[in-house]
Amino acid sequence: MKRNKSIMFFTFGMAFLLLSCVNNNPKSSDEILNSPLFQYQDIEPRWNSFENPTSAKGAGGQENKGAKGHPYDFLKAGESKVLLDVKGQGIITRMWFTIQDRSPQMLRSLKIEMFWDENEKPAVSAPFGDFFGNGLGQLIALQNELFANPEGRSFNCFIPMPFKTGAKVVVTNEGSTDLDMLFYDINFVEINEWNDNNLYFHCFWNRDTATTPGVDYTILPKINGKGRFLGVNFGVIANPIYRKSWWGEGEVKMYLDGDSDFATLVGTGTEDYIGTAWGQGKYINRYTGCPVADTENDRWTFYRYHIPDPIFFKTNIQVEIQAIGGNMKDVVIDMLDNGARLIPISVQEGQTFIGLMDSVPAVNLKTANLISGWTNFYRSDDWSSTAYFYLNKPVNNLPELAEVKLRNYKL
Repeated sequence: MKRNKSIMFFTFGMAFLLLSCVNNNPKSSDEILNSPLFQYQDIEPRWNSFENPTSAKGAGGQENKGAKGHPYDFLKAGESKVLLDVKGQGIITRMWFTIQDRSPQMLRSLKIEMFWDENEKPAVSAPFGDFFGNGLGQLIALQNELFANPEGRSFNCFIPMPFKTGAKVVVTNEGSTDLDMLFYDINFVEINEWNDNNLYFHCFWNRDTATTPGVDYTILPKINGKGRFLGVNFGVIANPIYRKSWWGEGEVKMYLDGDSDFATLVGTGTEDYIGTAWGQGKYINRYTGCPVADTENDRWTFYRYHIPDPIFFKTNIQVEIQAIGGNMKDVVIDMLDNGARLIPISVQEGQTFIGLMDSVPAVNLKTANLISGWTNFYRSDDWSSTAYFYLNKPVNNLPELAEVKLRNYKL
């Protein structure tokens, strides 16, 4: 009996010790922000705006005796404004903006930057409109898992962004026109403990106004470190030289943790990647969507956010997409004969699929006895993208944001 009691006390003691260890571990940002609504959390909420630019406790709304004294400010051409600069541990939970000039040129001329833990290099540096999910500077009313623009006049971001020793958000007007009205509200919570599993939020914007046939477009250059690829939104301006041919046959490729020639994650087509099929019309869903499907002007914006299907990487990641289109073989031959830059890669008719790239030299489409049918080809279009990811460090090795001239080209 004494032996059984000893075993019982030992078991209870170990269980208590384990529970104590678990309870003493700092909560992750996800545990803090997604706890049950009825459970108290020992965190301090803060709102940062022109009405309380320091987000200090009891310091908001002091101008004009609290009667809406400073709801907005201006941003002259060439000027930068620090909208948030706080020290300590916390998590940005929401950002809201609106501006009076919402033209495509202004949305691409404004630059938003975010700095973590007092680093001088930004982890986020992107055109303002693109960062908030508005590709090609076109505002569309939308709501998805990460962003919202309820009526096409505002900018909401709900991506949680932890920081360990500090956070700074800066907006710069790199255009030639003054911005008369800038409203904003950055919400965050102060936390007492830092969880080492927390990752820092990063963002990369890219554009290639004329992709090279046969060279994949870069969504995210190679990033070293441990993290999570969160998703991407795109803008495509199709090249009129291809006569309204379908442009979205390209496959997404994600090179993970040492992949070299071939990627671990490979899609089957552009519209397939964002969850639709047989072309791409306008739709807005929680994780995937195509807010702009302008067939008259050959412009599309679309997105995919990897929330229910997380993509983690241990050592590195690189993400690309092929610029591939398609049309019937006789149309492709005619485009070739008229000087269009393209490289035929496959022909499909019924259940027969013939790859044209494995032969050296590549098979000529005019070869006798070659089947007719749908023909895929590398092409040259205008691609832009905003990639979002988390990393286990507050800085990255990405290049600086492209200049305004390239950002605003042909908008």
